[in-house]
Amino acid sequence: MLEQIKNVLVNAIHVDADLIKPEAKLKEDLDIDSLSAVELALELETSFDIRIEDEELLKLITVQDVVDIVERKKA
Repeated sequence: MLEQIKNVLVNAIHVDADLIKPEAKLKEDLDIDSLSAVELALELETSFDIRIEDEELLKLITVQDVVDIVERKKA
């Protein structure tokens, strides 16, 4: 799952692949601002056929948080 999310981050948001680790913080480490976060959510929704609510998006702090929500939504 991490690799799939990594691909979304690299291809859609243009994040440096070497920076993407489970503990990496979206804002501080990957420079994902609020607009990029919305774009990320849309890409995740399309790629994984899930729905991420705005309130859930605000709670995503690390790459692992993204992995966790996608896994939970896919279950």
